[in-house]
Amino acid sequence: MDHNPAVGHALDILRLLARHLEPLPAARIARSVGIPRSSAYRILATLADRGFVSHLRESGRFGLGAAAYELGSAYQRQGPLQREAAPVLARLVDQTTHNAHLAVMHGRDVLYVVEERAAGRPRLVTDVGVRLPASLTASGLAMLSALPAAQVRALYPRAELLVQREGRGPATLTALRRELVAVRTRGYAAEDGSISTGLASVALPVLDHGGHPIAAVAVTYPSDTVSDEQVEALVERIRRAVAAITARVT
Repeated sequence: MDHNPAVGHALDILRLLARHLEPLPAARIARSVGIPRSSAYRILATLADRGFVSHLRESGRFGLGAAAYELGSAYQRQGPLQREAAPVLARLVDQTTHNAHLAVMHGRDVLYVVEERAAGRPRLVTDVGVRLPASLTASGLAMLSALPAAQVRALYPRAELLVQREGRGPATLTALRRELVAVRTRGYAAEDGSISTGLASVALPVLDHGGHPIAAVAVTYPSDTVSDEQVEALVERIRRAVAAITARVT
């Protein structure tokens, strides 16, 4: 027995949106869930107020919002991700002699859940439990680049939601899209000085069976001591670490 039909319909709507790569119009949502369009609008408005749904006003469609991603990230954090990733990152640090970390999406931020430090390397701000704007970090850009464009738009419907630090980071939605295209073309995400002066990071996403990013692995290093060839070698080490984590958790 469904003791609260409205709650059930809200959950059905979220499941429906999660199954589609593109946002959906309210009429299709109502038809798919089997409820009147007026009921669908009321439920969608409530979900949008709480951040679980994003209303794309230019098209009139609805997609998942930042709060839905936060719930998904919380589920991943409570699972085996950290336990399985920690020994892989420890080996990555041994191989590269640089700091390595694992982050997950937390709304429009990344949340660091594993941090492995290399001996003699500077202490980082990316400690476990720290949140940073996804658009500024290599880990965040790696995960954003693996999301469908519609889901990126749902996370960043307005340019003012983008965070800059001392003029660094994309300031417009066009700049963000351009950066994500560059990440996909290059094959990895990178940032230099956006988080800490003198330090750079490269990162790759960890994908589930459906191709959705569940985390990112990054290595951080002093930017003036690592050549372009060495960066490519770091990326290859990260790629192997990502493959090992993927085999363990998916």
